[in-house]
Amino acid sequence: MSRVGKKVIEVPANVTLTIADDNTVTVKGPKGELTRTFNQDMKIEQEGTTLSVVRPSESKEHRTIHGTTRALLANMITGVSEGFTRGLELVGVGYRAQLQGKKLVLNVGYSHPVEFTPEDGLEIEVPSNTKVIVKGINKERVGALASNIRQVRPPEPYKGKGIRYEGENVRRKEGKTGK
Repeated sequence: MSRVGKKVIEVPANVTLTIADDNTVTVKGPKGELTRTFNQDMKIEQEGTTLSVVRPSESKEHRTIHGTTRALLANMITGVSEGFTRGLELVGVGYRAQLQGKKLVLNVGYSHPVEFTPEDGLEIEVPSNTKVIVKGINKERVGALASNIRQVRPPEPYKGKGIRYEGENVRRKEGKTGK
């Protein structure tokens, strides 16, 4: 029983939704447009301002993709109406981030600066030297870019230095003890 799949999705007034015959859904909103093709077996039904996903049977295959289909649809609608953000913090002496045009330049203890150029549809902001914010309408791509930035220098457990997600709790280890 998919509890997520049974929930209905509320479509805001400023979002238009188009469902094609081959289960391709196009969502347009004030922030942009997203298109995705879903499994042919799932039935996407629109009634006024609500959207629901119906599975044809109780088979294991259909149950597994039911909730996923609904969650992806809801994320598309949220993305084009509000957008997604992911914050990162740089912790460490001398660690800093800056924007050069659209390019993000990180100085995180390597002999060279590390550069990231966001793909189309994504935006990077640097409100301070130690904060980076990734914005976009596609939740997957925002999370993937934030993860790639974090992988440059993940937080280490002894001093906590590195790039971490905003609000992430880094478990600390006790260091060596001398005699």
